[in-house]
Amino acid sequence: MEYIYAALLLFKAKKTIDENNVKKVLEAAGVHADEGRVKALVAALDGVDIEQAIKEAAVAPVAAAPSAGHAHEVKKEEKKEEKKEDAAVGLGALFG
Repeated sequence: MEYIYAALLLFKAKKTIDENNVKKVLEAAGVHADEGRVKALVAALDGVDIEQAIKEAAVAPVAAAPSAGHAHEVKKEEKKEEKKEDAAVGLGALFG
């Protein structure tokens, strides 16, 4: 995560997200920079509109998250299924 945070800090500071700058941010935070991970991050972010990605990421979890009521209903259904399975196992032991 710290690599992504470094890239976001550079983006927010309007600095170029390159290997040298990412390493500087990580080292300033006391993190040993893994050369391969830094290169992979910079390559992955090449051509990405970070501002747009942040906007899309902020909206996606809200749309994907089920409502609290729905989650409660799912738990009730799971409990009913477990009870049925337990009952079936118990009856099987009688005739086993």
